[in-house]
Amino acid sequence: MLWQHVVGFFLHPLHEWEEVRRQNLTIGRALGHTLILGAIPVVSGYLGTTEFGWQIGTAETVKLTHWSAGIIALLYYLVIIAAVLSVGWMIHWMGETYGATQPLARCIVLAAYIPIPLFLVGLAQLYPVLWLNLLIGIPAAAYTVFLLYLGIPVMMEIPAERGFLFASAVLAFGLVGLVGVLAATVILWSLGVGPVFTH
Repeated sequence: MLWQHVVGFFLHPLHEWEEVRRQNLTIGRALGHTLILGAIPVVSGYLGTTEFGWQIGTAETVKLTHWSAGIIALLYYLVIIAAVLSVGWMIHWMGETYGATQPLARCIVLAAYIPIPLFLVGLAQLYPVLWLNLLIGIPAAAYTVFLLYLGIPVMMEIPAERGFLFASAVLAFGLVGLVGVLAATVILWSLGVGPVFTH
């Protein structure tokens, strides 16, 4: 069923949101799907940074140690899970403001399926070169935003106009969360808790 949803969100996204709403999936099922799909960028990033590495110009190929990449991969995975749960909770919390009171389970399902394009494009991290990841990642991010704006009115059962405002608020929350994660990363690196490179 998971992979049917994944394909459906690319072939007929509006119908797929309606199908997801009809199924009334549980929080456990949504988290199970997140654990599977969220592992794609995590494992790809781990393999890409330890086995393949990256190169700037004609300089030597840079790789991370397995231990360092493993710690980063674990934290990455935990952040993905925390992001889905926090966005789902925020959708539930903000629902009353937009006249869209829905069960927490539906809100977390919504949050779990919105980032499907970003999870899948995580395969590009097997080759961790910035320009390539941006080239592939920007369209995936745009499609993720599209799924958010399409999914909020359907899943929360509100008019499209109100759904647009609701989705904009959710997007703002997500961007603030992203900035928070980046800031935390910079602070950790400045404290010496950063990646360790092979020599």
